[in-house]
Amino acid sequence: MTATVTLATATRRPLLKVGAAAGLVAAAATTVVAVLGRVAGISLDIADEAVPLYGFAQLTFIAALLGVGIAALCRRAAAPRTRFLQVTLALVAVSFVPDVTADAALSTKLLLMTTHLVAAAVVIPALAARLPRHAH
Repeated sequence: MTATVTLATATRRPLLKVGAAAGLVAAAATTVVAVLGRVAGISLDIADEAVPLYGFAQLTFIAALLGVGIAALCRRAAAPRTRFLQVTLALVAVSFVPDVTADAALSTKLLLMTTHLVAAAVVIPALAARLPRHAH
């Protein structure tokens, strides 16, 4: 009985609250990935300018909030969860373009793309779980 109540409560949590929490976790995770990359000797320089570590957290959190907006818009779709996944996964792919075209070492580009994947792996499932499979 408790599991049913907990699950029902969890699915009613507001998207913003879930997105903000997932955004904070993802922001921390992407920053850790960047730090680990730096410790491993991977440069965080783009066009001979270092990407600040706080930038990973800031941009990740902003992207999570954008994900909340996308999830809210997808609620109107015939299949909200499916549409959300389609849109966000396409946006993750598009997010690689600046990394691929950056004036940076290949290892830097791969590290940056990894941070995108880490953020997506945290935020997208958290928000998708709050969307119904089919419109009601």
